[in-house]
Amino acid sequence: MIQALLVDDEPLARDELRCLLEDAGIDVVGEASNAIEAMQMIYRLRPDVVFLDIQMPRISGLELVGMLDPDKIPQIVFVTAFDEHAVKAFEEHAFDYLLKPVLASRLNKTLARLSKQNGAAPDYNLVAPRQALRQLPCHRHDRILLLPLDEVDYVVARLSGVYLVTQDGTEHFTELTLKVLEEKTGLLRCHRQYLVHPEKVAQIVLGETGGGEVITRAGLNVPVSRRFLKPLKAQLGVLL
Repeated sequence: MIQALLVDDEPLARDELRCLLEDAGIDVVGEASNAIEAMQMIYRLRPDVVFLDIQMPRISGLELVGMLDPDKIPQIVFVTAFDEHAVKAFEEHAFDYLLKPVLASRLNKTLARLSKQNGAAPDYNLVAPRQALRQLPCHRHDRILLLPLDEVDYVVARLSGVYLVTQDGTEHFTELTLKVLEEKTGLLRCHRQYLVHPEKVAQIVLGETGGGEVITRAGLNVPVSRRFLKPLKAQLGVLL
C-alpha cells in the first residue's frame, strides 16, 4: 500500500485530501502544517509520496524540497491553488502536481502513476536544490526559527543530530543534513563531522598529527582533520 504524507498549512485542505486518499485506499501516515514539521516527518516516517502545498508561511513547498537530502527524498506531488505555481512545479520535475480544489478523477490518475512507480527511487533534477540557502530552519528550546546563515560560525554533527553553532557558542538543532548544508550554503567541510563558515575563519592552527583546528573570529575552536586540511586551505586561499 502506498504511504502518503500531507503537508498544507490549511487544515480543511488536508482533511479534504485525506478523505480522497483514504477512499482510494492510500495509507496517510502523517500530516504537517509547515515545512519544518514536514522535514521531520519525511525523515522519520519515510513515506512513498508527499502531497506538498506550495504556498506556506515562511518556507514554501518549493523551498522545502531544496532543503531535503537528495538521498532521502520521496516522490513529490505539489498541490497548489494557482496555475503559475503548478507550471513551476512541473518545470522542477515533481512527480506530479494537483490544482486545488483537488478532484477525485484527477487524483486517481496521479495514484495510478504512483502505483506503477511505487518502490522505485525518484529521479529528480530539481531547480530548487541548486538555490543557495540563506535562512536555516532550526529548533531552539520550544521555538522554531529561521537562523540567518551569516550568524552561523560552524556546524557539528553528533549522534543526537546536527547543530548550528553561533559566535556565542549557542547550539541550534536542525533537521538539515551535513550534505545539504555543504552543498547549499557555501559552508566548508573541515572534518567528517564539521562544517565551518569561511568568512568566520580567523586562523588555522596546525597540529602535530597532520590535522589542526580552525579558530573563528569569535574565538571558537573547530577541529580540522588531516583529510580535509589541504582542500580547506585551498578553498580559503591560505598558504601554510
